[in-house]
Amino acid sequence: MKVTATVKEACAMSGIGKTKLYELIGSNEVDTVAVGRRRLVKVDSLLKLLQAA
Repeated sequence: MKVTATVKEACAMSGIGKTKLYELIGSNEVDTVAVGRRRLVKVDSLLKLLQAA
């Protein structure tokens, strides 16, 4: 399994829309890491959020 995913990949694997995902990132409910100009979503953080829902 991948450790990180692009925003597009995270949306596809979770079923969450791009706008909502950015809201979750902004409220620190989903962890990300910046690599250069790219923002990558930490998959374990996304899975924890979905399991808690």
